[in-house]
Amino acid sequence: MRIPLPIPLRLRQNHEMPTAIILAAGRGRRLGSLTADRPKCLLEVGGATLIEHQLQALRAEGIEKVVAVVGYQAEAIRKQINGRAQCLVNQQHASTNSLYSLWLAREAARPGFLLLNADVLFAPEILRRLLNSPHPNALAVERRAQFEPEEMKVELEGDRVRALSKELEPGRAHAENIGVVKFSPEGARVLLRTMEELLAQGAEREFCPYAFNALAPQYPLQAVPIDGLPWIEIDFVDDLRRAREEVWPAIEARQHRSEPAVSGALAARNPSSAFGN
Repeated sequence: MRIPLPIPLRLRQNHEMPTAIILAAGRGRRLGSLTADRPKCLLEVGGATLIEHQLQALRAEGIEKVVAVVGYQAEAIRKQINGRAQCLVNQQHASTNSLYSLWLAREAARPGFLLLNADVLFAPEILRRLLNSPHPNALAVERRAQFEPEEMKVELEGDRVRALSKELEPGRAHAENIGVVKFSPEGARVLLRTMEELLAQGAEREFCPYAFNALAPQYPLQAVPIDGLPWIEIDFVDDLRRAREEVWPAIEARQHRSEPAVSGALAARNPSSAFGN
């Protein structure tokens, strides 16, 4: 049965830093019993939940307008967020995927937005690098030559994205999508139009990169390499182990080394420039 598209939220006009949208509706079934009573965005790494790490990274970059699209164990996430983000509930989270969740937040996305997948632990420098990129529509990628089947592979032509898909032939893949993306107001308009067309065709079970893949051949979407910076997407139990034992210590070490430089960068930033406004 086709799931009806949700009623639009009221659009609020503003000239501030565009909203960050965190997609946190899924349960994370592949983590087994670890998500039996909590969504994976509430799993802890380094003494904080995954979504807490993201909220802290956003705040450090001056981004305080945040929308979290929640679903499974929505109230537990709302309690963790504690008023630091607006929560939108994907009531169809068990039968939809991230593309539909982003569609729920489309009014917040229209002025330009930053998109985060809540199951990604990343060095804050990755977010900073994306925001400082001159490209108004861009996604963070890790360039390499070999890929696993589950990874969201990216085909590049120079620094322009040509295709994104888990099913992309290994010979065409140049990088992996990190799950941290930004769109300008114009880019958001084109993306939302593309998403509307895809949802009308029954794409509510697809990931957001399904829409990025449809967009890329006709609209400039650039790649921002983050090579060498620590990050991990947590889908499986071993991912969580690696996050705790390898990735978080590497992130923490980088943060200790760069704290003075970060403070200076924050003082100098013009927030509106990060999205090409």
